[in-house]
Amino acid sequence: MTRLDPAEFREFFGSIPTAVAVVTTVDPEGRPQGFTCNAFAAISPRPASLLISVDRNSRTLPSLLSRRAFVVHLLADDGEETAQVFASRAVDKFAGLSWLPGEVSRDVPVLEKGVLAYAECTLERTVETGDHQLLIARMEAVRVHPRRPVLYQRGAFRAWDGLAEEAVQA
Repeated sequence: MTRLDPAEFREFFGSIPTAVAVVTTVDPEGRPQGFTCNAFAAISPRPASLLISVDRNSRTLPSLLSRRAFVVHLLADDGEETAQVFASRAVDKFAGLSWLPGEVSRDVPVLEKGVLAYAECTLERTVETGDHQLLIARMEAVRVHPRRPVLYQRGAFRAWDGLAEEAVQA
């Protein structure tokens, strides 16, 4: 049996639209850190928990592991620029962005614009797999805004039009 080549892996998963998230935390000195994440999933409603997948080479991973708290922001249809900034190798991804400290973990940044929903999380455990680490976390607080999500497919961002117009106007 041949092993799947990384390009085939990306082509397979790139063929389906996925929600886009930005994960934020702070480093040991209290500086905000973050990255764009499209590999996350719900685990259980009791207790409320989720997982995110983080590349082991991510500059944010050490901060996630040391702080043990983070915020997962699901991006809205006007969040494409935010996704691109957090996917970049920029040193200060928060330059010019508006954010507030979280309610549960007061120092972890909660983004104010381009966000459909967010969950403040505390890390419970990690699982190493391939070139990534899965971070399993308890969801401590959530906020959901009646907006359209942005989706990513085959290298392009698109707004999802499946929401009822009434929900978006609420």
